[in-house]
Amino acid sequence: MKYQSRKKALLLLADGTIFYGKSVGDKDGTAFGEVCFNTGMTGYQEIFTDPSYFGQIMVTTNAHIGNYGTVAEEAESDSIKISGLVCRNFSYNYSRPRADKSLENFLEDNNLFAISDVDTRALVGYIRDNGAMNAVITTDVDDIEGLKAKLAKVPSMEGLELASSVSTTGAYFFGDEQAPMKIAALDIGIKKNILRNLEKRGGYVKVFPYNTSFEEMEAWGADGYFISNGPGDPEPLSDAIQTAKGMIASGKPVFGICLGHQVIALANGVSTFKMHNGHRGINHPILNLLTGKGEITSQNHGFAVNKEETESNENLEITHVHLNDETVAGIRMKGKDVFSVQYHPEASAGPHDAEYLFDQFFDLIEKNATAMA
Repeated sequence: MKYQSRKKALLLLADGTIFYGKSVGDKDGTAFGEVCFNTGMTGYQEIFTDPSYFGQIMVTTNAHIGNYGTVAEEAESDSIKISGLVCRNFSYNYSRPRADKSLENFLEDNNLFAISDVDTRALVGYIRDNGAMNAVITTDVDDIEGLKAKLAKVPSMEGLELASSVSTTGAYFFGDEQAPMKIAALDIGIKKNILRNLEKRGGYVKVFPYNTSFEEMEAWGADGYFISNGPGDPEPLSDAIQTAKGMIASGKPVFGICLGHQVIALANGVSTFKMHNGHRGINHPILNLLTGKGEITSQNHGFAVNKEETESNENLEITHVHLNDETVAGIRMKGKDVFSVQYHPEASAGPHDAEYLFDQFFDLIEKNATAMA
C-alpha cells in the first residue's frame, strides 16, 4: 500500500445513510453532488472527463480503478467533470505501457477528491432501490450534523440547468476547412469523440455556445445541424429548445445525441422526466425498431423522454427502445431529416454498434444537398 496514512472518509447520502471508506492519497477533502453509478468495466478516464457527468459524484462498480493509468488523448474534455469519485479498490500503480501518468496524479492535477475502500456493491444496491440522490464525500467524519446541513442546501438535479457550466464560451472550429460538408454543432456539453466522428466522415465543424440563436448558426451556412450531449435537466434549456425549433424549420438534417435528443423532443412539445437511477454504462441493450436488430450501447443520462407523449405526437416516430425498461432510446420526425438517440454512438468508452448513426446523418446531408442543387 503506497499510503499508510490515508484518512478516514465517508459518503453521506441525502437520506442520512452513511458508507465508510478511506481517502485516496493522504489529503483531506470534501465534495458534493448527485451520486450515480457507472457499470463499465473500462473507460474510467473518458467517464470522468465526460461533460454529461458535471456535478455528479461517480461510483464505479468495477472493483479496480486506476490499474491502467491515463492517456492525455483519451480525455473527452479539457478537464475532469465529475465532482467526486467513489470506488472499491484504487490502484496507485499502473501497468499500461501507453499511459502517461497514474490516475492518482491525474486526479491531483484536476483537484478532484476521491475515496476508496467503500462497499460499492452495497452502495449501488442501495441507490438502485432508493434512487439517485445528492450526497457528500468527505474526510470530515466527525461533523455529521454539519454535513447534513450543508448537503440540504445542494440543489436537486431536477430543474437544474448545467449546460452553461460546460459549454464553450466562444465559437470554434474543428476539422479540415476544406472538408466537403459544414456541420454547425450546438455545444451543451459536447464530447471530443463526437467531433472526431463528425470530422472523419468529411465534416468541418463549427461549435457554438449553448445559448446561440439559430439565426447566428444559420448565418455560417452549414449543411447540417448537430445538438450535443450534456449534463442536467433539459427542460430549463429554453434557448437551446428555441434554437432546435429553428434547425427543424430550416429543412436541413438535424442530429441529436443524449441531452440533444431530449432537446429535440422538447422542441416538438414532448416532455422529459427524471429517472429513478438513469442509465450509465457501456453494455445497455437497445432494439432498433426500424431494422429489428439489437445494439449494445454506451449510455449516460438521468432524464428521459416521455414515451406516451411521443407515441401520440403526430410529428414523431419512436425508432429505438431500451430493452431493460422500454424507455425511448431514439426518435425521428416524420417528413423531415431530423433524428436523435438517447445513447452515445461515439462510445468512448464503449462498443461501436451504433456508429452507423453518424453515417446516416451524413447520408441525409448528401441527399439534401442533391435535392437542393
